[in-house]
Amino acid sequence: MTTPDNWRKSSYSGSGDGNACLEIADSRTLIAVRDSKTPARATLTFPPGAFASFVESVKSPTRKATSAP
Repeated sequence: MTTPDNWRKSSYSGSGDGNACLEIADSRTLIAVRDSKTPARATLTFPPGAFASFVESVKSPTRKATSAP
């Protein structure tokens, strides 16, 4: 599997060099996520629909914490 090469950070990355965040990259078939402090380490990939649902749930003001079974 090839990961995208168009990595970008959020504008909410924090002060200084912005290393306290995640980076994302996308293609038509996947969204890739990595830690900005260690970009050479593991990358997580998700189908675009699953990632979009996750982002929307994080943005939702009515989201509720759930506990794992």
